[in-house]
Amino acid sequence: MNKPQLVLATSLTMLAFAGNSLLCRMALKDTPIDAQSYTTLRLVSGALVLLLLLGWQRKAPLARGSWRSAWVLWVYAIALSFAYRTINAGAGALMLFCAVQLTMILMGYRAGERMRGWQILGFVGAMTGFVVLVFPKAQPPSLVDAGLMLISGVAWGIYSLLGRGQSDPVGATAGNFLRAAPITLGVSLLTLPWMHLDALGVYYALLSGGVTSGLGYVLWYRVLQHMRAMTASTVQLSSPLVATVGGVVLLGEPLTSELFVASLLILGGIWLVLRFERR
Repeated sequence: MNKPQLVLATSLTMLAFAGNSLLCRMALKDTPIDAQSYTTLRLVSGALVLLLLLGWQRKAPLARGSWRSAWVLWVYAIALSFAYRTINAGAGALMLFCAVQLTMILMGYRAGERMRGWQILGFVGAMTGFVVLVFPKAQPPSLVDAGLMLISGVAWGIYSLLGRGQSDPVGATAGNFLRAAPITLGVSLLTLPWMHLDALGVYYALLSGGVTSGLGYVLWYRVLQHMRAMTASTVQLSSPLVATVGGVVLLGEPLTSELFVASLLILGGIWLVLRFERR
């Protein structure tokens, strides 16, 4: 993958991540669908779309991926869904991405990765911009919601790191989703008395699973082959920014000075990290 292709793939991946956050928040706050049903529909629809993609490529369904990655994927998805039932969007983003950053940076450090001087400056700038972006919207969550969001962030960091050595992003992602599907279906059978479905909520879940999760995670595993863990963690800080800009463009939310400052800090910081990335 050459540099323009990597930039395009990374940008599309961040759009998918932002879409996941928006769809999850809209479904669990604006519709009656329950968190378990949303998670199940999301993972199963992702598995079905990826299964069709494997069939088109004539690949075996479970040749790649692992049960370990599948369990981590399920933990990330279910914790995120339950946390977003009540947690404020700003607080959720702050805790989720801080947990992701800490997990991936510590694991990268353990593997011998180090940032250069300019990269450290870029990371600090991007984190500062991230705080400027989400902190004014953050409201203190309950301990349960905070714990769930932190668990989700750690699980996503681990899931990302498990994908760095995958030579077949489509096969690995499909295998993980196909293994996660029976896990979440089994849990859904245990929670049938509390099931609440809604047409709009189901639509959000299917869109998230089939497009922004299933196909988005394939792109993410592809991008990870060309980045160190510390770089990949920093790049993800652009996802909340994309989601916020999407709210301004699509939902008519106000364009504030905080958004402008955060955009400069986050994008400038990510540019420094990528500019001085070791090959």
